[in-house]
Amino acid sequence: MIRLHDPAIAVVVGAGVIGSSIALQLASRGYHVTVVDKAGGAGYGSTSASSAMIRFNYSTLDGVLTAWESSHCWRNWRGYLGLPQDVPVARFHRVGMVFLDVDAAPADRTAALFDAAGVPYERWDATELTRRIPGIDAGRYFPPAPVHSAEFLADAHGEIGALYTPDGGFVDDPRLAAAGLADAAVRAGAVFRYRSRVVALERDEVWRLTLDDGTELAAPIVVNATGPWSGGLNALAGVGDGWTVSVRPLRQEVHHVRPPSGYNPDGGLGPALADMDLGTYSRPEPGGGFLVGGTEPECDPLEWVDDPDTVDGRRTAERFEAQVLRLARRFPALGVPSRPSGIAGVYDVASDWTPVYDRTEAPGFYVAMGTSGNQFKNAPLAGEFLAEIIDATRAGHDHDAEPVRYRGRVSGREIDLGSFSRRRAPNAESSGTVVG
Repeated sequence: MIRLHDPAIAVVVGAGVIGSSIALQLASRGYHVTVVDKAGGAGYGSTSASSAMIRFNYSTLDGVLTAWESSHCWRNWRGYLGLPQDVPVARFHRVGMVFLDVDAAPADRTAALFDAAGVPYERWDATELTRRIPGIDAGRYFPPAPVHSAEFLADAHGEIGALYTPDGGFVDDPRLAAAGLADAAVRAGAVFRYRSRVVALERDEVWRLTLDDGTELAAPIVVNATGPWSGGLNALAGVGDGWTVSVRPLRQEVHHVRPPSGYNPDGGLGPALADMDLGTYSRPEPGGGFLVGGTEPECDPLEWVDDPDTVDGRRTAERFEAQVLRLARRFPALGVPSRPSGIAGVYDVASDWTPVYDRTEAPGFYVAMGTSGNQFKNAPLAGEFLAEIIDATRAGHDHDAEPVRYRGRVSGREIDLGSFSRRRAPNAESSGTVVG
Protein backbone atom coordinates (compact mmCIF):
# COMPACT_ATOMS: atom_id res chain seq x y z
CA MET A 1 0.00 0.00 0.00
CA ILE A 2 1.29 3.47 -0.94
CA ARG A 3 0.91 5.93 1.93
CA LEU A 4 0.52 9.67 1.41
CA HIS A 5 3.70 10.51 3.31
CA ASP A 6 5.81 7.82 1.68
CA PRO A 7 8.99 9.77 0.76
CA ALA A 8 9.24 7.75 -2.46
CA ILE A 9 6.08 9.27 -4.01
CA ALA A 10 6.97 11.74 -6.76
CA VAL A 11 5.01 13.86 -9.22
CA VAL A 12 6.85 14.95 -12.36
CA VAL A 13 5.17 17.87 -14.12
CA GLY A 14 5.97 17.73 -17.83
CA ALA A 15 6.11 14.74 -20.17
CA GLY A 16 8.65 16.05 -22.65
CA VAL A 17 11.92 14.28 -23.30
CA ILE A 18 13.38 15.60 -20.02
CA GLY A 19 10.37 14.89 -17.80
CA SER A 20 9.88 11.42 -19.28
CA SER A 21 13.57 10.64 -18.69
CA ILE A 22 13.27 11.72 -15.06
CA ALA A 23 10.15 9.58 -14.66
CA LEU A 24 11.98 6.55 -16.07
CA GLN A 25 14.94 6.96 -13.73
CA LEU A 26 12.81 7.51 -10.63
CA ALA A 27 10.46 4.63 -11.42
CA SER A 28 13.44 2.36 -12.09
CA ARG A 29 14.72 3.19 -8.60
CA GLY A 30 11.45 2.20 -6.97
CA TYR A 31 9.71 5.58 -6.71
CA HIS A 32 5.94 5.74 -7.16
CA VAL A 33 5.83 8.22 -10.04
CA THR A 34 2.93 10.16 -11.55
CA VAL A 35 3.63 12.35 -14.58
CA VAL A 36 1.25 15.22 -15.37
CA ASP A 37 1.17 17.00 -18.73
CA LYS A 38 -1.34 19.35 -20.32
CA ALA A 39 -0.77 17.90 -23.80
CA GLY A 40 -2.22 14.71 -25.24
CA GLY A 41 0.96 12.65 -25.13
CA ALA A 42 4.68 12.54 -24.36
CA GLY A 43 6.85 15.00 -26.26
CA TYR A 44 4.02 17.10 -27.70
CA GLY A 45 5.40 20.40 -26.34
CA SER A 46 8.78 22.01 -26.94
CA THR A 47 10.38 18.58 -27.44
CA SER A 48 8.57 18.18 -30.77
CA ALA A 49 10.11 21.46 -31.99
CA SER A 50 13.67 20.34 -31.22
CA SER A 51 16.11 19.78 -34.05
CA ALA A 52 17.38 16.84 -31.96
CA MET A 53 21.05 17.33 -32.83
CA ILE A 54 23.63 15.26 -30.98
CA ARG A 55 26.76 17.34 -30.51
CA PHE A 56 29.50 17.68 -27.90
CA ASN A 57 30.58 21.31 -28.35
CA TYR A 58 30.08 22.95 -24.96
CA SER A 59 32.09 25.57 -23.15
CA THR A 60 32.66 23.53 -19.95
CA LEU A 61 34.06 20.07 -19.31
CA ASP A 62 30.91 19.09 -17.41
CA GLY A 63 28.83 20.05 -20.43
CA VAL A 64 31.02 18.09 -22.85
CA LEU A 65 31.04 15.03 -20.59
CA THR A 66 27.26 15.13 -20.22
CA ALA A 67 26.75 15.19 -23.99
CA TRP A 68 29.39 12.52 -24.62
CA GLU A 69 27.95 10.14 -22.02
CA SER A 70 24.41 10.72 -23.28
CA SER A 71 25.40 10.00 -26.89
CA HIS A 72 26.19 6.42 -25.97
CA CYS A 73 22.61 5.99 -24.80
CA TRP A 74 21.34 7.26 -28.17
CA ARG A 75 23.62 4.85 -30.05
CA ASN A 76 21.65 1.91 -28.65
CA TRP A 77 18.39 3.65 -27.90
CA ARG A 78 16.19 0.57 -27.90
CA GLY A 79 18.59 -1.26 -25.63
CA TYR A 80 18.84 1.73 -23.31
CA LEU A 81 15.05 1.86 -23.01
CA GLY A 82 14.70 -1.92 -22.76
CA LEU A 83 11.81 -1.91 -25.24
CA PRO A 84 10.90 -4.94 -27.39
CA GLN A 85 11.40 -5.02 -31.13
CA ASP A 86 7.71 -4.48 -31.93
CA VAL A 87 7.68 -1.06 -30.25
CA PRO A 88 8.74 1.77 -32.61
CA VAL A 89 11.58 3.93 -31.30
CA ALA A 90 13.43 6.99 -32.54
CA ARG A 91 16.66 6.41 -34.42
CA PHE A 92 20.02 8.07 -33.98
CA HIS A 93 21.80 8.91 -37.24
CA ARG A 94 25.58 9.06 -36.74
CA VAL A 95 26.39 11.46 -39.59
CA GLY A 96 29.07 13.49 -37.80
CA MET A 97 29.05 17.11 -36.69
CA VAL A 98 31.01 19.96 -38.26
CA PHE A 99 31.48 23.03 -36.05
CA LEU A 100 32.92 25.96 -38.00
CA ASP A 101 35.63 27.96 -36.23
CA VAL A 102 34.50 31.21 -34.59
CA ASP A 103 36.08 33.34 -31.89
CA ALA A 104 32.92 33.01 -29.75
CA ALA A 105 33.63 29.28 -29.41
CA PRO A 106 37.41 28.94 -29.83
CA ALA A 107 38.48 25.68 -31.45
CA ASP A 108 41.54 25.36 -29.20
CA ARG A 109 39.39 25.56 -26.06
CA THR A 110 36.87 23.07 -27.42
CA ALA A 111 39.59 20.66 -28.57
CA ALA A 112 41.14 20.74 -25.10
CA LEU A 113 37.78 19.82 -23.57
CA PHE A 114 37.35 17.02 -26.11
CA ASP A 115 40.77 15.68 -25.17
CA ALA A 116 39.86 15.72 -21.48
CA ALA A 117 36.54 13.95 -22.09
CA GLY A 118 37.87 11.45 -24.63
CA VAL A 119 35.74 12.71 -27.54
CA PRO A 120 37.28 11.81 -30.94
CA TYR A 121 37.61 14.74 -33.33
CA GLU A 122 39.43 16.04 -36.40
CA ARG A 123 40.64 19.55 -37.14
CA TRP A 124 39.92 20.68 -40.68
CA ASP A 125 41.42 23.63 -42.48
CA ALA A 126 39.51 25.35 -45.29
CA THR A 127 40.92 22.98 -47.90
CA GLU A 128 39.81 19.91 -46.00
CA LEU A 129 36.42 21.48 -45.28
CA THR A 130 35.70 22.01 -48.98
CA ARG A 131 36.98 18.54 -49.82
CA ARG A 132 34.78 16.84 -47.24
CA ILE A 133 31.64 18.92 -47.85
CA PRO A 134 31.07 19.48 -51.57
CA GLY A 135 29.70 22.89 -52.51
CA ILE A 136 30.46 24.64 -49.23
CA ASP A 137 31.87 28.17 -49.24
CA ALA A 138 34.82 28.21 -46.82
CA GLY A 139 34.82 31.98 -46.48
CA ARG A 140 34.88 33.72 -43.11
CA TYR A 141 32.09 36.28 -42.67
CA PHE A 142 31.77 36.82 -38.92
CA PRO A 143 29.94 38.60 -37.42
CA PRO A 144 26.57 37.60 -38.89
CA ALA A 145 24.70 40.51 -40.48
CA PRO A 146 21.05 41.16 -41.39
CA VAL A 147 20.39 39.40 -44.69
CA HIS A 148 19.14 42.54 -46.42
CA SER A 149 22.15 44.64 -45.42
CA ALA A 150 25.24 45.60 -47.41
CA GLU A 151 27.38 43.85 -44.79
CA PHE A 152 25.72 40.52 -45.55
CA LEU A 153 26.69 40.83 -49.22
CA ALA A 154 30.29 41.81 -48.48
CA ASP A 155 33.12 39.55 -49.59
CA ALA A 156 34.64 37.03 -47.20
CA HIS A 157 37.58 38.28 -45.13
CA GLY A 158 39.55 35.09 -44.91
CA GLU A 159 39.00 31.35 -44.81
CA ILE A 160 37.40 29.22 -42.14
CA GLY A 161 38.20 25.80 -40.72
CA ALA A 162 36.24 23.46 -38.48
CA LEU A 163 36.23 20.86 -35.74
CA TYR A 164 34.64 17.61 -36.87
CA THR A 165 33.30 14.99 -34.46
CA PRO A 166 32.44 11.75 -36.28
CA ASP A 167 30.20 10.54 -33.45
CA GLY A 168 27.79 13.48 -33.67
CA GLY A 169 24.55 13.46 -35.59
CA PHE A 170 20.84 13.70 -34.91
CA VAL A 171 17.76 11.82 -33.74
CA ASP A 172 15.15 11.57 -36.47
CA ASP A 173 11.98 11.91 -34.35
CA PRO A 174 12.25 13.87 -31.09
CA ARG A 175 8.61 13.32 -30.15
CA LEU A 176 9.01 9.56 -30.60
CA ALA A 177 12.16 9.71 -28.46
CA ALA A 178 10.11 11.18 -25.61
CA ALA A 179 7.38 8.61 -26.20
CA GLY A 180 9.96 5.83 -25.88
CA LEU A 181 11.14 7.18 -22.54
CA ALA A 182 7.52 7.45 -21.37
CA ASP A 183 6.78 3.89 -22.51
CA ALA A 184 9.82 2.60 -20.63
CA ALA A 185 8.78 4.59 -17.56
CA VAL A 186 5.29 3.07 -17.66
CA ARG A 187 6.80 -0.40 -17.88
CA ALA A 188 8.83 0.52 -14.78
CA GLY A 189 5.63 1.48 -12.95
CA ALA A 190 5.11 5.19 -13.68
CA VAL A 191 1.62 6.57 -14.38
CA PHE A 192 1.07 9.33 -16.97
CA ARG A 193 -1.88 11.74 -16.78
CA TYR A 194 -2.27 13.63 -20.06
CA ARG A 195 -4.52 16.60 -20.81
CA SER A 196 -4.08 17.67 -17.19
CA ARG A 197 -2.86 21.10 -16.17
CA VAL A 198 -1.63 22.06 -12.70
CA VAL A 199 -3.66 25.11 -11.59
CA ALA A 200 -2.66 25.27 -7.91
CA LEU A 201 0.30 24.08 -5.90
CA GLU A 202 0.87 24.41 -2.17
CA ARG A 203 2.74 22.64 0.55
CA ASP A 204 1.94 21.62 4.11
CA GLU A 205 3.47 18.32 5.15
CA VAL A 206 3.55 17.28 1.48
CA TRP A 207 3.05 19.03 -1.85
CA ARG A 208 -0.58 19.25 -2.96
CA LEU A 209 -1.28 19.77 -6.64
CA THR A 210 -4.72 20.70 -7.98
CA LEU A 211 -5.39 19.84 -11.62
CA ASP A 212 -7.77 21.67 -13.92
CA ASP A 213 -10.37 18.90 -13.66
CA GLY A 214 -10.45 19.23 -9.86
CA THR A 215 -8.26 16.20 -9.18
CA GLU A 216 -5.85 16.59 -6.28
CA LEU A 217 -2.48 14.88 -6.08
CA ALA A 218 -0.22 14.76 -3.03
CA ALA A 219 3.46 13.87 -2.89
CA PRO A 220 6.58 14.75 -0.91
CA ILE A 221 8.50 15.18 -4.18
CA VAL A 222 7.59 17.38 -7.16
CA VAL A 223 9.83 17.87 -10.21
CA ASN A 224 9.26 20.84 -12.51
CA ALA A 225 10.12 19.70 -16.04
CA THR A 226 7.58 21.84 -17.88
CA GLY A 227 9.90 23.48 -20.42
CA PRO A 228 8.64 26.95 -21.42
CA TRP A 229 6.05 26.78 -18.63
CA SER A 230 8.65 26.19 -15.89
CA GLY A 231 8.70 29.79 -14.71
CA GLY A 232 4.95 29.70 -14.15
CA LEU A 233 5.10 26.50 -12.10
CA ASN A 234 7.96 27.92 -10.03
CA ALA A 235 5.76 30.93 -9.28
CA LEU A 236 2.96 28.63 -8.09
CA ALA A 237 5.47 26.86 -5.83
CA GLY A 238 6.87 30.15 -4.54
CA VAL A 239 10.48 29.32 -5.36
CA GLY A 240 13.21 31.50 -6.82
CA ASP A 241 14.66 33.29 -3.80
CA GLY A 242 18.42 33.78 -4.04
CA TRP A 243 18.75 32.23 -7.50
CA THR A 244 21.42 33.54 -9.85
CA VAL A 245 19.76 31.95 -12.90
CA SER A 246 16.36 32.75 -14.36
CA VAL A 247 14.42 31.23 -17.26
CA ARG A 248 12.26 32.76 -19.96
CA PRO A 249 10.29 31.40 -22.95
CA LEU A 250 11.81 32.13 -26.37
CA ARG A 251 9.99 31.71 -29.67
CA GLN A 252 12.01 29.80 -32.29
CA GLU A 253 11.61 28.72 -35.89
CA VAL A 254 13.21 25.92 -37.86
CA HIS A 255 12.82 25.68 -41.63
CA HIS A 256 12.96 22.93 -44.22
CA VAL A 257 14.61 23.10 -47.64
CA ARG A 258 16.07 20.71 -50.17
CA PRO A 259 19.70 19.80 -49.42
CA PRO A 260 22.49 21.51 -51.35
CA SER A 261 23.57 19.66 -54.46
CA GLY A 262 26.08 16.91 -53.60
CA TYR A 263 25.62 17.26 -49.84
CA ASN A 264 24.33 13.73 -49.26
CA PRO A 265 26.95 11.39 -50.75
CA ASP A 266 26.03 8.10 -52.46
CA GLY A 267 22.47 8.17 -51.19
CA GLY A 268 23.61 8.64 -47.58
CA LEU A 269 23.38 11.63 -45.31
CA GLY A 270 25.96 14.40 -44.99
CA PRO A 271 27.08 15.78 -41.62
CA ALA A 272 25.28 18.22 -39.37
CA LEU A 273 26.74 21.72 -39.45
CA ALA A 274 27.01 24.45 -36.82
CA ASP A 275 27.81 27.75 -38.54
CA MET A 276 27.98 30.50 -35.93
CA ASP A 277 30.10 32.43 -38.44
CA LEU A 278 26.96 33.18 -40.46
CA GLY A 279 24.40 32.43 -37.73
CA THR A 280 22.82 29.09 -38.67
CA TYR A 281 22.90 25.41 -37.92
CA SER A 282 21.68 22.72 -40.31
CA ARG A 283 21.36 19.01 -40.70
CA PRO A 284 20.08 16.52 -43.27
CA GLU A 285 16.83 14.62 -42.84
CA PRO A 286 15.96 11.08 -43.91
CA GLY A 287 14.03 11.15 -47.16
CA GLY A 288 16.03 13.96 -48.74
CA GLY A 289 15.13 16.96 -46.62
CA PHE A 290 17.37 19.55 -45.01
CA LEU A 291 16.67 21.45 -41.80
CA VAL A 292 18.03 24.90 -40.91
CA GLY A 293 17.76 26.94 -37.72
CA GLY A 294 19.39 30.03 -36.25
CA THR A 295 22.14 30.42 -33.64
CA GLU A 296 20.73 33.63 -32.14
CA PRO A 297 23.27 36.06 -33.68
CA GLU A 298 23.34 39.54 -32.14
CA CYS A 299 21.92 41.12 -35.30
CA ASP A 300 18.64 39.20 -34.96
CA PRO A 301 16.14 40.25 -32.27
CA LEU A 302 15.27 37.49 -29.81
CA GLU A 303 11.54 36.81 -29.59
CA TRP A 304 11.01 36.55 -25.83
CA VAL A 305 7.43 35.81 -24.81
CA ASP A 306 5.49 36.09 -21.57
CA ASP A 307 2.91 33.35 -22.09
CA PRO A 308 3.87 30.29 -24.17
CA ASP A 309 0.21 29.51 -24.77
CA THR A 310 -0.25 32.72 -26.78
CA VAL A 311 2.62 32.17 -29.24
CA ASP A 312 1.75 32.21 -32.92
CA GLY A 313 2.79 28.84 -34.35
CA ARG A 314 2.95 30.03 -37.95
CA ARG A 315 6.30 30.47 -39.72
CA THR A 316 7.30 33.98 -40.68
CA ALA A 317 8.91 35.27 -43.84
CA GLU A 318 11.43 37.27 -41.77
CA ARG A 319 12.81 34.23 -39.92
CA PHE A 320 12.70 32.11 -43.05
CA GLU A 321 14.79 34.63 -44.97
CA ALA A 322 17.23 35.16 -42.10
CA GLN A 323 17.97 31.44 -41.79
CA VAL A 324 17.67 30.18 -45.36
CA LEU A 325 19.52 33.05 -47.05
CA ARG A 326 22.41 32.62 -44.63
CA LEU A 327 22.48 28.92 -45.43
CA ALA A 328 22.48 29.83 -49.13
CA ARG A 329 25.48 32.09 -48.52
CA ARG A 330 27.33 29.09 -47.13
CA PHE A 331 26.04 26.82 -49.92
CA PRO A 332 25.70 28.93 -53.08
CA ALA A 333 23.96 26.09 -54.96
CA LEU A 334 21.17 25.84 -52.38
CA GLY A 335 17.72 26.27 -53.86
CA VAL A 336 15.73 28.84 -51.87
CA PRO A 337 11.99 28.00 -51.81
CA SER A 338 9.52 30.78 -52.52
CA ARG A 339 7.42 29.96 -49.47
CA PRO A 340 8.45 29.15 -45.88
CA SER A 341 8.21 25.54 -44.77
CA GLY A 342 9.00 24.44 -41.24
CA ILE A 343 7.83 24.74 -37.66
CA ALA A 344 7.63 27.36 -34.94
CA GLY A 345 7.91 26.50 -31.26
CA VAL A 346 8.81 27.86 -27.85
CA TYR A 347 12.02 27.07 -26.00
CA ASP A 348 12.74 27.37 -22.28
CA VAL A 349 16.01 29.30 -22.07
CA ALA A 350 18.12 30.02 -18.99
CA SER A 351 19.70 33.43 -18.56
CA ASP A 352 23.17 31.95 -19.18
CA TRP A 353 21.94 29.39 -21.73
CA THR A 354 22.86 26.49 -19.42
CA PRO A 355 20.17 24.25 -17.88
CA VAL A 356 19.23 24.08 -14.21
CA TYR A 357 19.12 20.58 -12.72
CA ASP A 358 18.73 21.15 -9.01
CA ARG A 359 16.80 21.09 -5.79
CA THR A 360 15.21 24.36 -4.65
CA GLU A 361 14.85 26.20 -1.37
CA ALA A 362 11.42 24.55 -0.95
CA PRO A 363 11.77 21.03 0.51
CA GLY A 364 10.94 18.35 -2.01
CA PHE A 365 10.61 20.69 -5.01
CA TYR A 366 13.13 20.09 -7.80
CA VAL A 367 13.67 21.67 -11.21
CA ALA A 368 14.90 20.56 -14.62
CA MET A 369 14.53 23.74 -16.65
CA GLY A 370 16.27 25.98 -19.13
CA THR A 371 16.63 22.83 -21.21
CA SER A 372 14.90 23.49 -24.53
CA GLY A 373 16.89 23.01 -27.72
CA ASN A 374 20.33 22.48 -26.25
CA GLN A 375 19.45 19.68 -23.82
CA PHE A 376 17.49 17.23 -25.95
CA LYS A 377 20.76 15.41 -26.57
CA ASN A 378 21.39 15.20 -22.82
CA ALA A 379 17.96 13.85 -21.85
CA PRO A 380 19.26 10.41 -20.76
CA LEU A 381 21.68 11.90 -18.25
CA ALA A 382 19.26 14.65 -17.21
CA GLY A 383 17.00 11.94 -15.82
CA GLU A 384 19.90 10.32 -14.01
CA PHE A 385 21.10 13.67 -12.62
CA LEU A 386 17.71 14.47 -11.08
CA ALA A 387 17.38 10.97 -9.65
CA GLU A 388 20.86 11.24 -8.10
CA ILE A 389 20.08 14.64 -6.58
CA ILE A 390 16.73 13.45 -5.23
CA ASP A 391 18.24 10.29 -3.76
CA ALA A 392 21.03 12.28 -2.12
CA THR A 393 18.84 15.02 -0.62
CA ARG A 394 16.34 12.46 0.68
CA ALA A 395 19.27 10.84 2.49
CA GLY A 396 20.12 14.16 4.11
CA HIS A 397 22.90 15.32 1.81
CA ASP A 398 23.27 19.10 1.41
CA HIS A 399 23.53 19.44 -2.36
CA ASP A 400 23.93 23.23 -2.10
CA ALA A 401 26.99 23.01 0.16
CA GLU A 402 28.53 19.94 -1.46
CA PRO A 403 27.13 19.29 -4.95
CA VAL A 404 26.46 15.70 -5.93
CA ARG A 405 28.95 14.25 -8.38
CA TYR A 406 28.00 11.79 -11.12
CA ARG A 407 30.56 9.36 -12.53
CA GLY A 408 30.25 8.68 -16.25
CA ARG A 409 30.02 5.08 -17.34
CA VAL A 410 31.91 5.73 -20.59
CA SER A 411 34.53 8.31 -19.67
CA GLY A 412 34.99 7.32 -16.04
CA ARG A 413 35.15 11.05 -15.30
CA GLU A 414 33.10 12.79 -12.61
CA ILE A 415 30.53 15.41 -13.59
CA ASP A 416 29.98 18.11 -10.99
CA LEU A 417 26.22 18.60 -10.80
CA GLY A 418 26.90 21.96 -9.16
CA SER A 419 27.54 23.15 -12.72
CA PHE A 420 23.77 23.04 -13.17
CA SER A 421 22.92 24.70 -9.86
CA ARG A 422 20.28 27.43 -9.60
CA ARG A 423 22.87 29.43 -7.62
CA ARG A 424 25.89 28.94 -9.87
CA ALA A 425 28.12 31.68 -11.10
CA PRO A 426 26.90 32.51 -14.64
CA ASN A 427 28.97 30.84 -17.35
CA ALA A 428 30.93 33.66 -18.95
CA GLU A 429 32.19 31.31 -21.69
CA SER A 430 28.72 30.40 -22.96
CA SER A 431 28.19 31.06 -26.66
CA GLY A 432 24.62 32.20 -25.96
CA THR A 433 22.95 29.84 -28.41
CA VAL A 434 21.12 26.53 -28.40
CA VAL A 435 22.44 25.10 -31.73
CA GLY A 436 19.63 22.63 -32.22
